[in-house]
Amino acid sequence: MSQVTITPITVADAPTLPQISIETFQDTFGAQNTAANMQAYLQQAYQLNTLETELANPHSSFFFIGQDNEIMGYLKLNTDDAQSEAMGEDTLEVERIYIRPGYQHRGLGRQLMQFALTTAKQAGKQRIWLGVWEHNEPAKRFYAKWGFRQFSAHDFVMGTDRQTDLLMIRPVDEV
Repeated sequence: MSQVTITPITVADAPTLPQISIETFQDTFGAQNTAANMQAYLQQAYQLNTLETELANPHSSFFFIGQDNEIMGYLKLNTDDAQSEAMGEDTLEVERIYIRPGYQHRGLGRQLMQFALTTAKQAGKQRIWLGVWEHNEPAKRFYAKWGFRQFSAHDFVMGTDRQTDLLMIRPVDEV
């Protein structure tokens, strides 16, 4: 078996993203949300044209994680005005760490987080931040192990349900 690789995603790869995005999002949040709210969000957030627009943004970067031509998940990073909150030029946002259900608990999230931190450091960023649903306990524990601490919160709308994402941050220089 070959080594796990992290490779940039291009606009040409866009047709692969809706399926992976929907599969991972539903697996993570489906049981805690109504089917109608889930469907409304998925149709809005993960349409091909939406993802193509995100991929075309010069301040967003996407990366597949995979092995032997099998895509196991992906990472989305944002800087500057692509960030979901105005955090300034010295920050990098981890918007998505999506690992497909069949590949979870293999250390892939850890590899993507290390990649994100290294990317932030190489880009000269001072801080790295992310948002996590307030009820996603496994993700909150994972981020806390990486040194992220809550600094704020913002609304996340899932269909007709207004939810709360905790915003967490850490210095990049702790890499």
